[in-house]
Amino acid sequence: MTAGAIEARAEPFFLQRTRGQLFCLYHPPRGDCRGVILYVPPFAEEMNRARRIAAQQARELAALGYGVLQPDLAGTGDSSGDFADARWETWKDDLAACCAWLGERIAHPPVLWGLRLGALLALDYAQAAAHSLRALLLWQPVTSGQAYLTQFLRMRTVNAVLADNASEQTGTRALRAALQSGDILEIGGYALDPALAAAIDALAPLERHTPPCPVHWFEMAAHSADKAGQVLPPGAARAAEAWRSRHARLQVHPVDCPPFWAAGEGVGAPALLAATSALLREDRLGH
Repeated sequence: MTAGAIEARAEPFFLQRTRGQLFCLYHPPRGDCRGVILYVPPFAEEMNRARRIAAQQARELAALGYGVLQPDLAGTGDSSGDFADARWETWKDDLAACCAWLGERIAHPPVLWGLRLGALLALDYAQAAAHSLRALLLWQPVTSGQAYLTQFLRMRTVNAVLADNASEQTGTRALRAALQSGDILEIGGYALDPALAAAIDALAPLERHTPPCPVHWFEMAAHSADKAGQVLPPGAARAAEAWRSRHARLQVHPVDCPPFWAAGEGVGAPALLAATSALLREDRLGH
């Protein structure tokens, strides 16, 4: 079967929620079902820039026998609500609803597959999930919500400098103060509500989490080696060491891959797609 035929099998639908509906794309498993996977998208514009790669990976996983669900979380994409209405706890409720939808159709504990801030959301959800999880697939997880929010806020300052708009050239400290005062900030075309910003800011750093299931960490920004010999930048290495000290079942997969979530359409991720597909093909999730 050609790649186009595989893509044609994806099923778009709206998952009804009490406050609206979530747009979802479901890739049914081909052949005998080997499991189900829930994609947890990254934040703001990173979600849009990663769509092509995520969809390509979903199709490959479906071809391997996995049912893959790709939702737009509340307030994002084609789901109900505006980005200004988005809340961290609401997104976790959305993940629960998606897991329930999958569970009604295929009797397998889901794998959560998260990218960037979506990886941290998947991990946060997993620690209090009311159901079992088979594994976590973390693509370039954000290691600190606070640092990530600072980076996101910095976009406004950088854009103001590029536009030579002196009235908008404020630092992240001033932007945080505005959020704490209750102001909604427009950052890169996204209206950031203070409640969502505060929730991201208050997230425990990655090393303070304890994964409740096997974790496969795909790291694409390698700098130094951790104790197990994998290549990790310092923040990620600290998290990996902390998890292993608490006997977490962790496997790190260094891959040569550009930051496609921050790049244009022409950037691919062949090594990442191949490594993820190989893991699922060989059914090494439980390692």
